[in-house]
Amino acid sequence: MKQLVLASGNPGKLRELSAILDDLGYQLSAQSEFNVSEVAETGTTFVENAIIKARHAAIETGLPALADDSGIEVDALDGAPGVYSARFAGTGADDAANNALLVEKLKSVPKAERGARYRAVIVLMRHAADPSPLICEGDWEGMIQLQPSGDGGFGYDPYFYLPEKGCSSAELSAAEKNRLSHRGQALTELKRKLSLIRV
Repeated sequence: MKQLVLASGNPGKLRELSAILDDLGYQLSAQSEFNVSEVAETGTTFVENAIIKARHAAIETGLPALADDSGIEVDALDGAPGVYSARFAGTGADDAANNALLVEKLKSVPKAERGARYRAVIVLMRHAADPSPLICEGDWEGMIQLQPSGDGGFGYDPYFYLPEKGCSSAELSAAEKNRLSHRGQALTELKRKLSLIRV
C-alpha cells in the first residue's frame, strides 16, 4: 500500500479519512507517528492553511501528505469566524466559548439574516515542492439558531440549523452527517480524484 501522512493528530479525522483511502490502496498515518512539529496556520483562507499543513508534514516526513482545514462562515459576520473557527473566542478556546461568542454576536440579527455554511478544504501534496497539489472542497449550507439542539457532532453543530431537515447538524446520525456535510463532500471529491491518478 502507498503510504500517506495526515497533517493532523485528530483521531476522528484519521479514522474517517483512513476508511476512504484504504479502499484505494493507501495507508494513512498520523503525523504524530513521525514526530512532526506543529506549524503556525498563518493563511487567511482554508486553502492556504491546508497547504501550509500538508507541505510542512511532507517536508518533515518525506512522504506525500494530506491536510484539511475547515470552519463555519456566517453571512451576518462577513464570513467570520472562517479560518478562525476553532479559536473564535481566543487561542485555546473550547466549543462552549466559541458558541457563546457566536450567539452573542448574532442575538440581535433577525433569523432570516443568519445564513451560514460550513466549508472544508482537503489538500494532498505529493511531495513538499508539489507545484499543483490536489485540492478538494465542500460546502454545507444552513443557518445559525440561537438555542442549541442535539448532542451529536462537535464544534458549532448544535447551533447549525438545516432548514431542509428541520433540525441541527448535531441531531443527525453520524452516517447522515457524513453523507451531507462539507467534509463528506470534500472526501467524496478526493476519492474521485484519487481513483483517476496515482500518488
